[in-house]
Parts: sequence; structure tokens; C-alpha cells
Amino acid sequence: MATAQETHEYPAELGDVPGWFWPLDQVLFSWFLQWQEAGGTRGDLLELGAYLGKSAILLGHHLRDGETLTVCDLFGADAPDDANRAETARSYSTLTRQAFERNYLSFHDTLPTVVQAPTSAITDAVASGSCRFVHIDASHLYEHVHSDIAAARDLLRPDGIVVLDDFRTEHTPGVAAAAWEAVLNRGLRPVCLSSQKLYGTWGDPGPVQEELLAALHGRDDCGVSVERAAGHRLVRVRAKDRSMRPPSLPSSRYRASAAARRSRAKAPSVPAQVKQAQRSERSPARPVSRRGRARRLALDLLPPAVTRAVRRYRATRRAKAGGVPQPRP
Repeated sequence: MATAQETHEYPAELGDVPGWFWPLDQVLFSWFLQWQEAGGTRGDLLELGAYLGKSAILLGHHLRDGETLTVCDLFGADAPDDANRAETARSYSTLTRQAFERNYLSFHDTLPTVVQAPTSAITDAVASGSCRFVHIDASHLYEHVHSDIAAARDLLRPDGIVVLDDFRTEHTPGVAAAAWEAVLNRGLRPVCLSSQKLYGTWGDPGPVQEELLAALHGRDDCGVSVERAAGHRLVRVRAKDRSMRPPSLPSSRYRASAAARRSRAKAPSVPAQVKQAQRSERSPARPVSRRGRARRLALDLLPPAVTRAVRRYRATRRAKAGGVPQPRP
């Protein structure tokens, strides 16, 4: 069986990569990217905050010729302010660029473009209006998320999709404040909401919402509802249970070796009684302990009546423990 270290270094499937990227959002990412591809929408992909690469690996699976995936993360570099430094030390102390690249290269032949810097540097690295899909999952602090949303608006095509992670999680109120401020005051129009992420656009959400609803109503593993808030139509999606079917996912180059390890781990074992017989042949019976010999000697030296009483008492205790008829006095 593979050790934890082996599994971490060489993930056999996307689920082996650490991260908070649940099957429902894997389904939604894949659907939006395929919807863009089917409609002829071209453009680059961008992720702000990559962690260990789980969602970036899926994004890379949807790259087409001429498109670029860019990921931006500190990866252990200095944070731009004290609050961000404290957040990084608390939540991402083990994150390294080497770990991200190792995971990504387990599924893809080449790395994405990596910007190891605060997300505020992304507008200098990516051309304005060049992206069709932007995933924001970096800092949870309001000021940084506010800036990341502004960057996404600048970098996206007019009909591009932006995804905001942790917009409703109780420990990330800064994300919630920045997300809904963008909806109410900065022109962002929600397309759908999952339990973790808000999917939106600065274009017209109507056509994509209709196609998404039609696609989701054909699935029996998720629940869908439509609501209105502050003049916006909101499509809410939730996974019905843990058996939600993930989309077609990228294959790891280590899948075959992991399958072989699992096969070896499941191989029939030698029956327990055979093992016991083998042990008996290899080693003599366990000698009686010094304490046991002393007890036997004491019983032999006691008067016969006392010895019988002791043995009868022991037999009674064993019978009670084993549930068999007790000896008569």
C-alpha cells in the first residue's frame, strides 16, 4: 500500500491532491469551460490563489491550442502587508511552489505560467481582456478580494466568467463583503451559487443561466432552485449527497502504479490458521513463566482439600466467563 508521502508526491487521481475543491464545483467548472468551448469562446484561464494545484489541474485539462493558464500565488514569498502575512502563516504555512508543481506535473506535461507574487501584480503579467475564465481563491481579507475582483473585471472578456471562492463561509466575512459589494455596486451579475463559490459575469447572465438550468435538471445528484435578490436572478445548486458524479477528470501519469499498489494491498492473504501452524512449526511452545511454575508448585504443596477448593474455584470462574455448565462441588 502506498504511504502517505508517496500519495502526496505522486497523486494517482485528482482526489489525491489536497485542497477544498468539491465534486459539485468540479462539475460546474467543467460545465462552464465546456459551454465556452462549445460556443466558440476563446481566451486564457487565470487562477488567483492556487494552493497545491487541485483546481488548476482541472483548468489545465480544458486548455486549447493558443490558450494560456496562469496561476498567481505567494508560494511562500513575502506577503504585502501584516494582515496577509498573518493569514498566510496561519492557513498556508506548508504551501510551496515545489509541491504545487509536482502535483500539476503528475497530470500535465508542462507547467502553467506561474506568477509567484501578491495577486496585486497580476494585471502586469496578464493582458487586459484576454481571459475567458478567472478563479479567485487567494486572500480572504476584504481589501485583497476587492482588488482581485477589480483585476478580474479588467482581465476578463466581456462575456467571461469569474468564480469567487468562500463567498459564504463563516470564517471569511471579508470575501462575502467584497463579493456582494461587487454584485450591488460594481456591475457583477451572478450566474449561479454553489455551497462554496459564486459564479458571475459582467456580461448578460441570461443565456448561460438557461443552458445551465437545462443541463442541471438532467442530473439526479444535485438540487437546483431559482431565487431573486436585489433585482438579480440567482441559480442555486447543491449536491444531494456524497455520491455526486464528478466530471471527466484529467488522468495522472501515476494512475497505473497506484492501481498496482492497490492490487497488491488487496491480494489474498495466508489464512490465519495456516499462519498459526507455520509459527508453531518454526518455534517451540511458549515456556511456562516463572510465576506460573511457582503457582503450580504452591498448589502441589497445599493440603489436598485446599488444592481441590482452589481448582474448583478457578474452574467456576472460567465457566462463568465462557458460558459453559459449572462443575458440581
